Amino acid sequence: MSQHLFRPSLDRRAFLTASTMGLASLGFEGFARASTAPAVSLPKLAKPAKTTVLFFLCGGSSHIDMWDMKPDAPREYRGEFKPMRTKGEDIVLCEHLPLLARQAHHFSLVHGITDFGLATGDHHAGYYYNLTGHVPDATFKQQGNDRRPYPEDWPYMGSVVAMKGRGHAKLPPLITLPHKPSKLPFTRPGQFAGRIGMQYDPYYLNGNFDEPLQFASPTLSLSGAVNAQRLQQRRSLLAAMDAAKGGLEHEMAISNYGQQQQRAFDLLASSSTSNAFDIEGEPKALRERYGEDINGMSLLMARRLVEAGVPFVTVFWKEDERLHKQCKSAGGWDTHGDNFNCLRQYLLPQFDRCFSAFLEDLSQRGLLDETLVLVTSEMGRQPKVGDRRSGGPGGAGRDHWTACMSVLMAGAGIKGGQVVGETDKRAEYPKDRPFSPADIAKTVYYAMGIDNLDAQDRLGRSYNLLEEGRPVLDLWA
Repeated sequence: MSQHLFRPSLDRRAFLTASTMGLASLGFEGFARASTAPAVSLPKLAKPAKTTVLFFLCGGSSHIDMWDMKPDAPREYRGEFKPMRTKGEDIVLCEHLPLLARQAHHFSLVHGITDFGLATGDHHAGYYYNLTGHVPDATFKQQGNDRRPYPEDWPYMGSVVAMKGRGHAKLPPLITLPHKPSKLPFTRPGQFAGRIGMQYDPYYLNGNFDEPLQFASPTLSLSGAVNAQRLQQRRSLLAAMDAAKGGLEHEMAISNYGQQQQRAFDLLASSSTSNAFDIEGEPKALRERYGEDINGMSLLMARRLVEAGVPFVTVFWKEDERLHKQCKSAGGWDTHGDNFNCLRQYLLPQFDRCFSAFLEDLSQRGLLDETLVLVTSEMGRQPKVGDRRSGGPGGAGRDHWTACMSVLMAGAGIKGGQVVGETDKRAEYPKDRPFSPADIAKTVYYAMGIDNLDAQDRLGRSYNLLEEGRPVLDLWA
């Protein structure tokens, strides 16, 4: 029998006290021992996933407004939206996700994912914890959203898959699109390879709102304008620059950057891989089903990369800056102001269209069983409406909330239509079975058939890439 971290009688004040003083203050010795206990043999999946697609809703999506709704809670918590039944036996969704409701038999929801009070509430820490599975270190508390990615950061789970997985003969093992969050100088930590080396960093494809069918590498165009002659000219220019570096070539960063450039040239010069990036060849009706905007086309590109056998694909929701003033945010899911109109008019309809199309498309092509799909974010939203930074109750916004969030998981043999975990009556805290971002990361590794997380540092010393956490095996029940 698993030991519950939260007692059912644990109230909010006790939880907050534990969050600030550390979990040991509540005597959860079982949890404290979890990361150092002998490894437990897990049942192996008969058919591990070939690819993971992680769809990250940048800004902090509202769990209570999307898929952990509390219709019996007071209005200042439940908000304006009504719940809707779905094709998933146990799944209830927001009324503004009607297309996704028809696909609910394909996915499961995990509720009650919490940071245990160990993060900061900032976006940087939320990205880092949910993308790596590791608790943000003290530098996140000291620097907040000024904290830069460091070479010794723990690696992104996609980078771990690139390192430990089977790789790909032609394409990069880890591709991220349509952007690198966030704008300089505030690049989000957690999305890079960190201590395992730049050779496992993502290969980025950039997209934009004006030309959603066109994707480009940060240094080399992926359009038909780049021919073999131009590639050779650029290669020659880089060779001249390399020669000028002289004695710097011994530095690890320079070497790894050279590897990235070589990989880009090899990729673009290969006619056998060019079709993987050509979404203009997709039928017009299918593009319209996804929605011919940057987020819809990014998921369509992700489906093409699944077909091509890329082991890990990350889609970061592209924020629309035109929503900045109304939503008091960067234009994504960070709905500090006018939460319900921002969701109802913009975010939910776009997400509903593109993500439901993605699941439907994978299923119809027979790709869903061999693909793990994960929808997550850096945090949830505060269940009580009224962010004080945007006018309080009158501003109708929801602030950051790291004590509770939800993730969606599909494919890879996961049983669809079910809910794992539960939150309290106001979706503020896990009810009695909390999960951590480490548990979600371990679930990804489990689904991909990766059970060896051993690595070595530059001095040859062994360490484990993620000791904490256990896979959420209930998903395969």
